[in-house]
Amino acid sequence: MKRKIKKWTFRLAVTGLFIAGLLLVIILNPVLTYANKTEHNNHTLFHNKPLDPAVLTTLDQAAELLKASEFYNPKLRLDICLNDGSKYPELIKALRGQAFAWGFYNKVIMQGNADFKKGYVKLNGYKWNLTQLLAHEMTHCLQFDELGFWKSKPIANIPNWKWEGYAEYVSRQNDDQKNLFKNITRLIGANKNSWEIIFADNTIAPRAYYEYWILVQYCMDIKKMTYKQMLADTKGEQAVKEEMMRWFYTQR
Repeated sequence: MKRKIKKWTFRLAVTGLFIAGLLLVIILNPVLTYANKTEHNNHTLFHNKPLDPAVLTTLDQAAELLKASEFYNPKLRLDICLNDGSKYPELIKALRGQAFAWGFYNKVIMQGNADFKKGYVKLNGYKWNLTQLLAHEMTHCLQFDELGFWKSKPIANIPNWKWEGYAEYVSRQNDDQKNLFKNITRLIGANKNSWEIIFADNTIAPRAYYEYWILVQYCMDIKKMTYKQMLADTKGEQAVKEEMMRWFYTQR
């Protein structure tokens, strides 16, 4: 009996390892699940349907936003996986959950419904600015490229406000988003029961991400910290928020 248990345990372990290995191969090689790929500058786009030229324009705009990051690497090559019929986005959704998009390693995977001509991604009735969403997820790839696997989330214990807030900070560069005082004022005036904060173009940021973003903006624009200094700083989220609000009320 014990031999049978060991035998079946071994078989299950081998099967589990095989499945995990197969999933890893597919995740690292999206070309296996897409009909087409297109090379554009430092990006490889994976798509099933013919590529809309607006996709490349949007991608260039997002790549330009990345230059604001201290981790910017002009040689970094990224895979951009569109949500246009491939099973790949569904696989990532099954593994990581539903999102407008995911960015990890050197990959950006779109999950919402993108309208490249109108410039937004729609999910559950909400719209996220497409250029900024791409830049947000691409920033996560920059973080991984600079910090490495062991010092990046989810392996490293980096607070969400520092990890997601920095991606928002790099991507949110519209004229109505650059002034911290106005950003805090927008947050204070928003419905406290709403999941989202709405911008002038009727796109949104999740409230949590918005709050993370303005904390990073305070640290970087007002305190003149680098992102690496922020990562090393031991001050907690609540303490930074209280400090930021003290600054805010002195500006009124």
